[in-house]
Amino acid sequence: MVQVAVLGYGTVGSGVVEVLEENKAKITPRAGEELNVKYILDLRDFPGDPYENKVVHDVNVILEDPEVQVVCETMGGVEPAFTFSKKALMAGKSVCTSNKELVAAHGPELLKLAKENKCNYLFEASVGGGIPIIRPMNSALTAEKIESIHGILNGTTNYILTKMDKEGADFEEVLKEAQEKGYAERNPEADVEGYDACRKIAILSSLMTGKSVKYEDIYTEGITKITSVDFKYAKALNKSIKLLAMSKDEGDGYVAMVSPCMISQEHPLFCVSDVFNAVFVHGNMLGDSMYYGRGAGKLATASAVVADVIDCARHLGKTVTCLWDEEVMELKDYMDSAKKFFVRVNNEGMDKAAELFGTFEKVEVVDGEFGFVTEVMTEREFAAKAEKLPEMISRIRVEF
Repeated sequence: MVQVAVLGYGTVGSGVVEVLEENKAKITPRAGEELNVKYILDLRDFPGDPYENKVVHDVNVILEDPEVQVVCETMGGVEPAFTFSKKALMAGKSVCTSNKELVAAHGPELLKLAKENKCNYLFEASVGGGIPIIRPMNSALTAEKIESIHGILNGTTNYILTKMDKEGADFEEVLKEAQEKGYAERNPEADVEGYDACRKIAILSSLMTGKSVKYEDIYTEGITKITSVDFKYAKALNKSIKLLAMSKDEGDGYVAMVSPCMISQEHPLFCVSDVFNAVFVHGNMLGDSMYYGRGAGKLATASAVVADVIDCARHLGKTVTCLWDEEVMELKDYMDSAKKFFVRVNNEGMDKAAELFGTFEKVEVVDGEFGFVTEVMTEREFAAKAEKLPEMISRIRVEF
C-alpha cells in the first residue's frame, strides 16, 4: 500500500481525496498498489467531514513519517508550499502539485532535488487543470522539436471573452457576472491582466526549450481594454478574440508573450469557448496537435493530480525524466517579433493611416471610425507607425 498525504484541504485538495476514494477500484490496478490517504494537512478542523480523523496541523507529522511516499501539494502560493515541498523531496517523498505559481518560480530547483533523492516532482495539474499536456510533452512528444505553443490557458478570461463575443456585452458587465457565478475571483487581476496565463506559458516554454523561462521576462497584456466594438470588427473579419499565451522558436531566438489576439474561424483555437482551455502545439515532424478540456475546477484539476500520484506509485525509488534545466533561457525581445495587427482609427486619420500603412481593406462597423489589418511587421515597426497616428483608437494582434 502506498501512503499519500495531501497538503491543503481546499477546493483541489478535497477533490484529490474524493478522486482517490471514489475511483479506488480503477486506480489500484493502474498504480500497481492500493493508494491510501493517511494525512490531510490544514490549519482548520473539519468536524463532520468523512476524513476529519486524517487531518493534522503540523507538517512535520507527514515529513517524519517514513510510510508516506507521495505528497500532494494543493495549497497554492509560493510559501509555505515551497518549503514544505522542498523538505518532502529531501526526505525522499515524491511531490505532486497543482501550484502553477510555485512551479513557475522554483520548478527546476525542485526537479533537481527530486532527482538527487530518487523521487519525483510532478506538476501535470499546474497547466490546463485536467488537460493532459505536461506528460505528453515529457513523453509522447519527446521525438519532436517543438517549434511553437499557443494556448488558451485561463478559463475566467475565456468565459468573459466568449460572453462578450456571443452577447455583445462589455467587459465590466461580464466580469461582474463571472464573479457572481464563481468563475472570477473578487480580485480578478491575476486572470484578467494575464498573469495566470503568463505563469503557465512560462512552464510550457521551459519544457519546450529545456531551460528556465522566467515568467517575469514574458511580455503580458490582459483583456481589460477589449470592448464589445472590437468583437463587432472581429465578426466582420470572420475572427474571434482570445487571450493567447504563446511561445515560438523564431530561428534567431525564442519569443514568449501573453496578449489578446484575433484568431480566424479556420483555426482550431477559434472554437475553444466558455471556461474551456486548449493548448495547440506545433512540432517539426508531427505538425499540429491540440489538447483540449476543462482548464480548472475541483475534480478536473484533482484528476490530473491523482494521475501524477499514480505515476509516482509506479516509479517508487526512480525518477521520471523531465528536461528542465536551471540555466535561464534568454528570450528574444518581443518587439522584434513579427505579425499582423488589427487597427481601429477615427475617420479623421484615414489619409495618415494610408500614408503610414499603405493600401489596406477598410472595415466599418460603427460610425465615426474604421478598422483594417496591417501587413506583417515587427512590434517595433508597428509601434513607430502608431506613434505617428494620434487618431488610432486601439490595436489587437492577429495571430492566425
